[in-house]
Amino acid sequence: MKLVPSIMSNLLNPDAIFSNNEMSLSDIEIYGFDYDYTLVFYSKHLHTLIYNAARDLLINEHRYPAEIRKYDYDPNFAIRGLHYDVHRALLMKIDAFHYIQLGTVYRGFSVVPDEEVIAMYDGSHVPLEQMSDFYGKSSQGNTMKQFMDIFSLPEMTLLSCVNDYFMKNNIEYEPVHLYKDVKDSIRDVHIKGIMYRAIEYVCYAEQTRAVLAKLANHGKKMFLITNSPSSFVDKGMRFIVGKDWRDLFDVVIVQADKPNFFNDKRRPFRKVNEKGVLLWDKIHKLQKGQIYKQGNLYEFLKLTAWRGSKVLYFGDHIYSDLADLTLKHGWRTGAIIPELRTEIKIMNTERYVQTMTWLQTLTGLLEHMQVHKDPDSQMILQEWKKERKEMREMTKNFFNSQFGSLFRTDQNPTYFLRRLSRFADVYMASLSCLLNYDPDYTFYPRRTPLQHELPAWSDQLCTGTFRIPFLQEMVHIDKY
Repeated sequence: MKLVPSIMSNLLNPDAIFSNNEMSLSDIEIYGFDYDYTLVFYSKHLHTLIYNAARDLLINEHRYPAEIRKYDYDPNFAIRGLHYDVHRALLMKIDAFHYIQLGTVYRGFSVVPDEEVIAMYDGSHVPLEQMSDFYGKSSQGNTMKQFMDIFSLPEMTLLSCVNDYFMKNNIEYEPVHLYKDVKDSIRDVHIKGIMYRAIEYVCYAEQTRAVLAKLANHGKKMFLITNSPSSFVDKGMRFIVGKDWRDLFDVVIVQADKPNFFNDKRRPFRKVNEKGVLLWDKIHKLQKGQIYKQGNLYEFLKLTAWRGSKVLYFGDHIYSDLADLTLKHGWRTGAIIPELRTEIKIMNTERYVQTMTWLQTLTGLLEHMQVHKDPDSQMILQEWKKERKEMREMTKNFFNSQFGSLFRTDQNPTYFLRRLSRFADVYMASLSCLLNYDPDYTFYPRRTPLQHELPAWSDQLCTGTFRIPFLQEMVHIDKY
């Protein structure tokens, strides 16, 4: 493996910012932020709390069997971006071309055999009319729900637990009812405030105050638009930033009801006083240091005159946070993908590099040697195909033994990555990555070769010609 040492010298930096679209920070005058999993992160203890509370609601309010309490939350079962077939009660991973990745289809905690999947779907392709709507939701006529929110990990696990219990105990049930009951229970955990009471023990930040201070010191305006309630945001921001956190923001909007906030022109803003009470007076100006509830983006733009490509908004939910802003309003967008850091660290291991190098070599051999039809060549080709299949499974297990990487299926980008590439100009593991870049830094997307272009482009990528953000090429850290 002579290639491995040279590849290992060009490891990716987990704290880099990656670009889908060319963007210069020198053009950005206003920075906007979501709250959950953008300004603040949560430990996996919060997901356990959400799961346990929703499971208890299923038992106590929806009259589900008490025996499902035996199922504890498994933080390592599901990954974000999966699809759930509401009518068949199947959780699966789908690629950018609507093909199901075989071997990643689960009924409860049992993998569904490939032959059964192919029989159910008449192949492995999911037609467009069965896919979820624009925001990943299962609606009338759609059978697939896509879980894009980090908070959805407990929901996927709870669905799988109840499905598993019903199957193992031969209990007949309607999958649509189960999906709705679990969905409502998860929603009630948020609505009833069960999640909010222990927030100090589970939230943390990755240099959030340092990022905000750096932007403020460079004269940037900042705003916060979140679906979370005022008391929850205030408690968390005091915990991670300090009691003066509102001084850093020009506008703070809570309970915005995104994505409706970006489309509904009817709802006016309401001011929230220090006690969390909604005031009745008409809003003529969004004042610094105040907190506002509801509203809509059109009113926001009228009151602030902040519009176009001089605004950069960060969020973790690709649909609710970013899609409408980039498609309808021309804002620049940044996706916060916490899983990115973990996946890059895995990709930087020598074992992963060796596996991928040989897997690519095997694929090339299969492509070029398939023209040989003699028995000996065909026998060798079959052995290579078997080895390639085994190595693909090994590659999946590097990330998640059930579903693999958030970003790739066996050979294609995931549906999640397709949407990320469409709706986010840049993406990163956390806002702290901004500390590694000057405020006038320009992000250039890598020129990756198209299928009909010469492979020399990809060869040059390994040499560092296009300045991939490798570990040894740490960008200048601005001393704000």
